[in-house]
Amino acid sequence: MYPLPRRLPVMLLAALMPLTGSVPAMAQLIPAANPPSGYGAPKGAGQAADGPTYADLVALADSAPLVVHARIRKMARVEDPRMRPPAAGTGRFYIQAETRALITGRSAIGQSFAYLVDLPLDAKGRPRARKKDEVIVFARAVPQRPEEVQLVRPDAQIAWSPEVEGRLKPIITALLAPDAPGKITGVREMSYVPGNLAGEGETQIFLNTADNSAASVTVRHQPGQPPQWGASFSELVAQVGRPPAPETLEWYRLACGLPPTPAGATNGSDGPAAQAMAEADYRFVIEALGPCRRSS
Repeated sequence: MYPLPRRLPVMLLAALMPLTGSVPAMAQLIPAANPPSGYGAPKGAGQAADGPTYADLVALADSAPLVVHARIRKMARVEDPRMRPPAAGTGRFYIQAETRALITGRSAIGQSFAYLVDLPLDAKGRPRARKKDEVIVFARAVPQRPEEVQLVRPDAQIAWSPEVEGRLKPIITALLAPDAPGKITGVREMSYVPGNLAGEGETQIFLNTADNSAASVTVRHQPGQPPQWGASFSELVAQVGRPPAPETLEWYRLACGLPPTPAGATNGSDGPAAQAMAEADYRFVIEALGPCRRSS
């Protein structure tokens, strides 16, 4: 149904070579670390039936130097035993697309470009995306090959719609902001300090980030009141009582970056009771954030 073109660009010919050889960057589809499986669900262009979640969009945009609104002009199935096989239930396709808009990019892009993508297949082995579909691709430029891009992940293509683009643009703006919160890589230290009154106290949780920027969480207890908490991504103390709102970049960094338990963190609380309180406050924050939902 999707015959290969008689002459494929160099990047696709290279993709058909054994992976042990010298392969241009574009041809080396980069596997995702724990990729969301929802991009294989039954809605156009490889998108989950109920659309990408906030976490899906941030994860894609955060790793993509280029985010492009495009229209599929041509597509051809690529099957070769020498290639790294696509995930079960998906097929690999060579796409030629026309640029509709550059949503964000660190480099220019032409009126048309080509790329490889792994797309979900239906029960008859047909791709969920079709010619003339409008899509958003998350990619990087290929050095010396302006007519090609490399997806940041084998399935880094979602169906375009005004609604999806409307959700995506504020995410990109937040990611590019000078004070954007850094990626959380773990919990460094935590400490609970009791107050002067019974039931009064405060837990400080200091976080590690990928860029070594400041990040912390504060949980405060007042007698007869539920605990309140807040987060800070600067050297300033967190504003307690105003936790990050759901579907904001600050929320994403915490909900999707904090480990379920603070294993390995230094608990500097004074005594077993205070240490237990610090750990309980950490669990409280995790529960308050809610799950980091991705397509499934």
